[in-house]
Order: sequence, then structure tokens, then C-alpha cells
Amino acid sequence: MPVVERLTVSGAVLATLAATLSIGNTLSMPRLRRPVTVETNERVVVCVPARDEETTLPLLIGDLRAQTYPGELRVIVLDDESRDGTLDAAHRAAGEDSRIVVESNTLPPPPGWTGKAAACLRLADLAFAGGPPADVIAFVDADVRLSPDAITATVAELRRRGAALVCPWPEQYADSIAERLLQPLLSFSWMSTTVVAAANRSLRQSLAVACGQFLMFDAAAYRRIGGHEPVASSVTEDLAIARVLRRHGERTVLVSGAGFVGCRMYRNWTDLRMGYTRWLWSAFGGRAGSSAVFTLAAVTYLLPAVVAVLGSGRVRRVGTLGYLAGVIARLGSAISETAPFETAGGNDGAAGRTTIDSMVRHVASAGVHPLATVVFAGLVVDSHIRRARNTLSWKDRPLQRSTNTTPSRRVQKRKRRTPMSILDGAV
Repeated sequence: MPVVERLTVSGAVLATLAATLSIGNTLSMPRLRRPVTVETNERVVVCVPARDEETTLPLLIGDLRAQTYPGELRVIVLDDESRDGTLDAAHRAAGEDSRIVVESNTLPPPPGWTGKAAACLRLADLAFAGGPPADVIAFVDADVRLSPDAITATVAELRRRGAALVCPWPEQYADSIAERLLQPLLSFSWMSTTVVAAANRSLRQSLAVACGQFLMFDAAAYRRIGGHEPVASSVTEDLAIARVLRRHGERTVLVSGAGFVGCRMYRNWTDLRMGYTRWLWSAFGGRAGSSAVFTLAAVTYLLPAVVAVLGSGRVRRVGTLGYLAGVIARLGSAISETAPFETAGGNDGAAGRTTIDSMVRHVASAGVHPLATVVFAGLVVDSHIRRARNTLSWKDRPLQRSTNTTPSRRVQKRKRRTPMSILDGAV
């Protein structure tokens, strides 16, 4: 019992620190803002990689056609070997809009490239080919929804901060039980482990946070680092490219995109499991790192909840406080990615949700945070097993183990991992 009590106290202290960070970030989190007046001649190219997105892609194209950006806006959609009607759906959605170009790729990714990185490389080549060079290049996933002024607000933020990359963190729509349980962990991972305002001012690679659902680059900075080529084999190319920029002395900035950008990543448990296991093996620097993170998470978020139910006396009170601190930490991160009075473009009825409805969902989700911790740990184990068996895949494309990484590079990659690297693979 003395050991359990000491561990419970330690967990409660750690959970309280996480809650303090989360609430502090919630209060200070920079958000996209609607510019009152915008006058710009900057040329913006929005690149959309799409594979098997017949249902969601037309919605995004509709959002892009409705953009109110006052400068020159071009959109390039790349159908990436889709097996459904994505290409035809893209053409129908684009209609006669001369700003939108729909291209098709029928070749698999080159050896050593992931499908996403290869598609982004192809899109960038199209964006910079011929005509006046782009000033800003953005990459938007096909399942993202945008408000009419999302591009305008993000360009303004990019220039206001003098950054090479701005990532408006999308509001994560979650409708199924599995989504509500696990999707909030994405923002929780960095909201509870780092000070966002300080991270945005830093060039430290370990403090970079990015979400590949929507990335907007200064085009010149993007080209200086070689675009997506340095992150060709990364399963978390969004975070990797932010680190490459910082390594080259370029600033990357994270802001809340709530009210402007939204996304529903997965529709059911099967898709969610496949989506998470494809990259979780890389999240914590190997099996040893995963074990360390498991232990820390169990002490911080699982043990206090167990003691609050099964314990007694003082240790039970401490466990209850620790559990509540974990709930508050998760709730704070959820609030930061939710629009205060409205939602972004929304899908599956998300646009009609009220603030009160969202808060009820967030509270219910936060209340089962210990369970989410256990399920997440199971997904990490599953990812390592699939990685060892070389059976990882995404959208029916095998994610083969790299054979061209030298031992010295592996060591360098491990050295860049940090104790807070629950966010390293999560986003």
C-alpha cells in the first residue's frame, strides 16, 4: 500500500500539471481570426491529395469554390489511384470553375515513398509548373471542411507571424463511440505536454506540432527545403516537415482552426484502428520508448482512477483528485479545438451542433479518459506487432519497412525524441 500511495500521489501531481498546461493553453491558444479588410496580390495554390474520397471530396471542392479570398486562388486536385469514383466526383464538383484543375495519378508511389508524400510531391510539381510562381502553397486533405474565409484567415495569419508554415488545427468531428473516445487524444497529446505560445516562438524541433489535414506554407520556404522530398518515407510527414523547416531556421506556428477548419478522419472502429496502427509504432522512438510512455500514462491517468474506485481514506481522495485533474486536462484540450459559437464547414450534421451539445459530448468523453488511455495503449501494441510482421497498410497500400535507412540515421532519429513525444506521432 505505501508503494501504491506514493505512485497515486505522483500520478495526481502529474495529472495536475497536465491540467494546468491544458487550461493555460486553452486560455492563450492563438486562433484564426477573420480579417476585417484584406488587400493582397499573393497567389495561393491549394493542393488536395485524394484517394478513395468519392463522398467527401465533392464537399471540400464546394467549400473551395466558395472561398472569399481576394487574391489569385488556384486549386489542384490529384486523384491518387482511387478505386472508387473519386475522379468523376471531382470533375463533377469542379464544374466549369477555371480555378480548379483535376489531375489523375495511376502509378504507385516510388520505392521509399509513402503514398501521401508522393502525392504531395506531384501536387507541388504541378503547382510550380508554368505561369507566375505561387507565393503560398497549402495542402488540404480531401475529408476536410472549410468555412468561406478559411483561406483568407490562414494567409493573413501566415504573413502576420512571418512564419514558413502555419497549421490551423482542425476541429475534429467525432460521431461514433470509438471516435469520441480516441480522437480527442490528438489535441490532448500536445495541449497537456507543452506551452503552445512558447513552442510557436521556438525553433526546437522537439516542440514542433503540425496536423497534415491542413498545412499552409510560404512557397519560397517550402521550396528551399526541397518540399516533401526530405520526408518521403515518413508515416508522419506533417510533423516531419515541420521539423525540417525548423532545422533550417524557419518558423512553424500552430493555431486553432476552430470555426474555420473541421475534419472527420474516421467513420468506424475498423478505419480508426487501421489509421492509428499505421503510424503508432513510430510515435515514441521504439518499443522501449512506448513502454516508458505506457508506464507514465498508467501512473498519471489510469492508477488514480482505479484507486478512486477501489481505494479508501486518504489515498482514495488523492486518486479522485488525480482522476478529476486528468478529466480537466482532456476537457481543456477539447475546448481549444472547438469553435466558441459556431462550427466549421462541418459534415454529417456537425454544422448544426450547438455549443451546449458540444460541451456535453466533451464532458462525457473526458470522463472516460482512463479507458481511452488503455485503448490507445492497445493500439500502440497492435501497431508494433503489425510493424514486426510487415503487415501495415493504409487504403490497401502496404507500408513496407524501410530498407534504406542507415544505422546512424536511426540513432539520430531516436535522439530527437523527447519525454513529451506522445505528440510526435499523434498528429
